[in-house]
Amino acid sequence: MAIKVYNTLTREKQAFHKQPGERVTMYVCGPTVYKPSHIGHMVGPVIFDTVKRFLTYRGYTVDWVVNITDVDDKLIKRAAELGTTVPALAAQMTRDYEDCLRKLNVTGINQMPKATEHIAGMIAMIGQLIGKGYAYPAGGDVYFDVSKDADYGKLCNRDPEQLEAGARIEVSDRKKNPGDFALWKGAKPGEPKDVVWESPWGPGRPGWHIECSVMSAAALGKTIDIHGGGLDLQFPHHENELAQSESANDQEFARVWMHNGLLRMGGGKMAGSVGNVVNIADLLQKHNPETVRFLLLGTHYRSPIEYSDDRLAEVGRSLQSFYRFFERFERMSGQSFHALPTAPVTAPAFVAGLKDKFLECLDDDFNTGGAVGVLFELLTALNKYADERKLEKDPPAEFLAAVGVMRELSNLLGLFWAPVAARADDALVGGLMKLIIDLRAEARASKNFATADTIRKRLTELKVTLEDRPGGTTDWRVG
Repeated sequence: MAIKVYNTLTREKQAFHKQPGERVTMYVCGPTVYKPSHIGHMVGPVIFDTVKRFLTYRGYTVDWVVNITDVDDKLIKRAAELGTTVPALAAQMTRDYEDCLRKLNVTGINQMPKATEHIAGMIAMIGQLIGKGYAYPAGGDVYFDVSKDADYGKLCNRDPEQLEAGARIEVSDRKKNPGDFALWKGAKPGEPKDVVWESPWGPGRPGWHIECSVMSAAALGKTIDIHGGGLDLQFPHHENELAQSESANDQEFARVWMHNGLLRMGGGKMAGSVGNVVNIADLLQKHNPETVRFLLLGTHYRSPIEYSDDRLAEVGRSLQSFYRFFERFERMSGQSFHALPTAPVTAPAFVAGLKDKFLECLDDDFNTGGAVGVLFELLTALNKYADERKLEKDPPAEFLAAVGVMRELSNLLGLFWAPVAARADDALVGGLMKLIIDLRAEARASKNFATADTIRKRLTELKVTLEDRPGGTTDWRVG
């Protein structure tokens, strides 16, 4: 099945325009690094990391770029509040962002250019736009004239006046039209020198939108295959990127636009401006990184993701069924699931249909939610196979190959990349459960069956299930 992807620009699902073996360029808008990364910042990277994994699996060579906005009004304000410099704050928050990406197994980013590294290119593109009549200087600022772009608004499928309504557009009496947007912002009195650059229009700094147009072109060329980002960036950011890039370069800016749904908390968008963010550093004190990644991939990427601590705890519990199987596999085979190769495996008959179903989900607009559902079906099939044959050791080659399929497919989602590290509270609970299991084993050995049965009954009331095997009680689970 050929890969199909929904293109925001055409508003339809279409066959992917490249063939396996060809290079695919992908640009995804990154963060403005003025505060620590929150879980909403991880949605796009996790999704597009999975997109790259699957495209690579299907034979494409993918160059993926995520930018860092390290100069912006938010940075200037925050640095002043903290009594530090913009470069120092940006560097600190960039390290935090990169650390969060590593923890969530986002490994596919090839380049992370910073806006401040491309100021000269931004000044050059602004000059081009002025020379072609698409932009105009005004009192130290430079604005893009939306009235000169005949198809402005095509990404959102709305006319400029509709786009202005309710949008966060900067107000200025220097503009010719209310919807015109800043390409260059003149320096304001008292601003620190580390955010001011010289230009033909006076000292200042670039506008937000011009940054991505220049960085994407410098890294990937003037036409890119996939432009990604959150749905909240469709307007004004992506609409303005598209307008200025195509006006300057006279060629298509992005062949496919992919917009991921937003993280929602308590029925509304999670965002710093709303004040309901959950920082990754705090979140990972309570939940494993794998649980977070699993949550973000559990729905179709274009759908909103409902976040709550209870939801994350529920996802964590569902993952326990995989972890119990990995332990079971290691007891049987003496091999760690996480050490198995991730290369494609010929699926044995009893899981071949599930492998096909999984890949069909990802071929169909990178449907990770559907693929996650198939992983659970595959887990059930593996446990059923082992149960029916009472496998305890030396599993047959057919079973080993099927487990290899689980490793291959889960790796496409970036899941199960390493054994989950036990937390302090996990270790305490595990130690207490071992003590209870040992006491029950001693009661059974001394034929004190009433006490052994009471222990099991009380654990069952707590929704704790013991797994008794010929060699004794080897495992337990909640739920």
